[in-house]
Amino acid sequence: MSAFNKFKASVPVAWSPNLYITLVRGIPGTRRLHRHTLEALRLRKCNRTVMRWNTPTVRGMLQQVKRLVVVETEEMFKARKENEAKHRALRPPIVINHLLASATDSTK
Repeated sequence: MSAFNKFKASVPVAWSPNLYITLVRGIPGTRRLHRHTLEALRLRKCNRTVMRWNTPTVRGMLQQVKRLVVVETEEMFKARKENEAKHRALRPPIVINHLLASATDSTK
């Protein structure tokens, strides 16, 4: 199981009025119909995310390209972004003293 699927399994799925759609596979080599569907969803590059309303039309488009995209609810998307922000949080700088203790004693 990939890390992303493990993450999706850990978050409870609730109905959401908005869907966050991320293109996770490349467009070259796909069928023309799938390329047109991705273009209609405004997904042009890998790892880009768009937000669309949760309507039957959009769900039908996602059914066509389900092997190329990952679909998240609003709650899942916010939880993932929060985890990424925690991971990138600034850490305090490491201070290294290059002077040896014996060298500081001899200068006194």
